[in-house]
Formats: sequence, structure tokens, C-alpha cells
Amino acid sequence: MMNLTYEVKSENEKIDVWLNGEIDVYTAPKLREALESFSERNGAQITIHLSDVGYMDSTGLGVIVGIYKNLKTHDGHLRLTGLSKRLKRLFDITGLADIMDVRSEIEGGV
Repeated sequence: MMNLTYEVKSENEKIDVWLNGEIDVYTAPKLREALESFSERNGAQITIHLSDVGYMDSTGLGVIVGIYKNLKTHDGHLRLTGLSKRLKRLFDITGLADIMDVRSEIEGGV
């Protein structure tokens, strides 16, 4: 089991989150806990940097979708950047790339 670490930089409504590790059934609750309060702020602009995330399962996707929905409810925005080919494919297959602001490493998702 791989661990997940995160670093959050928050400046007013702009919140940057750098994740490192794997997002799975064990680490997803920690991620939800870390981001839930931010996603409930009115007008929050959250950017999640995923370039150091090697793996994400459906539990991780569920957390991301939950955060996305919370933000939408509160007039906020979620951007995912630095996705590896593997992660980008996961978002493409599930159709989430069509509704979310998803940027792969190739697309200059810095």
C-alpha cells in the first residue's frame, strides 16, 4: 500500500493542492477530508496537481467527482493538472474529461 501526501496552498478563493502517491480505497478518505472544507467555500478555485500521482482507482475518482459537485454547488471551479497518460485515459474513459477541466502533462498542465 502506497501512501498519499498532499500540500495545500490557499490564498483567498485560490487553492492549489499538490498530491503525491496513490489515490485508492485507503487514501481517498484522507483526500476527501483534506479538500471538503475548501470545496464548500463560495467561489473557490481549486487546482489539483496530479503529476506525482501514479495511480488512482474508482474510489479516488469518486472523491474528485464529489469535490467537483461541491464546487459547482458553491459557484466554484475545479482544475486537474499534470495528469499522466494513464490518469488522463481514466478520465477520458469515464467521460469525466468532457465535463471537468482536465489537463494532461502533454497539454502543458502545469
